[in-house]
Amino acid sequence: MTLIRTGAPAAYTAELVTDEAAFAALGPSWTRLHRRCSTATPFQSHPWLHAWWRSYGRPGRLRLLLVRHGADLVAAAPLTAVRHPLPALVPLGGAISDYGDVLVDDDHGDAALTTLTELLTAAARTALIDLREVRPGGAAERIYDRWSGPRRRVEDSLCLELPAAPLADLVARLPSAKAQQRVRAKLRKLDALGVRRRTVAPDEVAGALGRLLDLHRLQWRGRGVTGEHLRPRFRDHLVRAAGPMVRSGDAVVTEFLLDGEVVAVDLTLLSPRLAGGYLYGAHPCLRERRADVAVMLLDACAGYAAGRGTLSLLRGDEPYKRHWRPEPVVNQRLLLARRRTAPLLTAALCEVAARRHAKELLRRRAAVSGPATTSRA
Repeated sequence: MTLIRTGAPAAYTAELVTDEAAFAALGPSWTRLHRRCSTATPFQSHPWLHAWWRSYGRPGRLRLLLVRHGADLVAAAPLTAVRHPLPALVPLGGAISDYGDVLVDDDHGDAALTTLTELLTAAARTALIDLREVRPGGAAERIYDRWSGPRRRVEDSLCLELPAAPLADLVARLPSAKAQQRVRAKLRKLDALGVRRRTVAPDEVAGALGRLLDLHRLQWRGRGVTGEHLRPRFRDHLVRAAGPMVRSGDAVVTEFLLDGEVVAVDLTLLSPRLAGGYLYGAHPCLRERRADVAVMLLDACAGYAAGRGTLSLLRGDEPYKRHWRPEPVVNQRLLLARRRTAPLLTAALCEVAARRHAKELLRRRAAVSGPATTSRA
């Protein structure tokens, strides 16, 4: 831990943490901060970030920028240093996290935010601050608004969101009585088949997630799948993160049983204002028996989302999500620099433009050649 001088009031201190053991020890204070930050998503929880670091972190690259008020942690920017394609500080959680953000205690807003902004400004002397996948309204937007140096905001991934409501209310959102009747028929079909669900206890999470990933591999066999989800490091991350998150109420693992056998497993992540269905695995026998897996999963997830404001379908624009008439919400990428690192910001914007051009070319090619089966799941 290194204390950093800032212009903050005397009661506030700034720290840079680069040691993994110190990161692990931050668990209780980080969790209290996460609870007190109304914009926090599950992907800023300590179990998620620390598990990610253990699976994906590079030695010597950890950069935790912390603000304390006395002994209390009141703001944090969980970052890691990268060197390619540009020297930058990027959020922990990487590509497997649907949202990235900083944390700021709601009760210490202005002072904590000012101190954290000063910390990030000092860090930007030698690297671009590249905050990816910031959900609109996130705490990082308040950093962006205060930033005095070069800055740019560009669009990142598209997420689809529903109100946190019971499934009956979500069915009522469908555009026609016929569409509503179809969903109710699918629910009756699940009941007729005898599909039952159970919430997995904390000490059963590791085994259930193993079954989830095995079923996930099976359901996508022969089709496009996110390769990272099949790797041992992802499995290790998920087990390390989900166990503590289930114990603290920040995640729920659900098993679906048919004829006494587990045929599907779902992981839903939770924060005070948001629930998100993160990953599932389903046996092909469900589709063979004409069970609608999407309806089955949404029914469970909607129950867990009650009172949280938002039921996020997370990243991706798959047709089955659009069926529910969700609200499209585009994450933001916030690029922050100082005058000496402004060329890094320019280079990052050039990379963004090149990637968009390449995606447009692929989209046009796909439109000519016909649709392909792909998924980020």
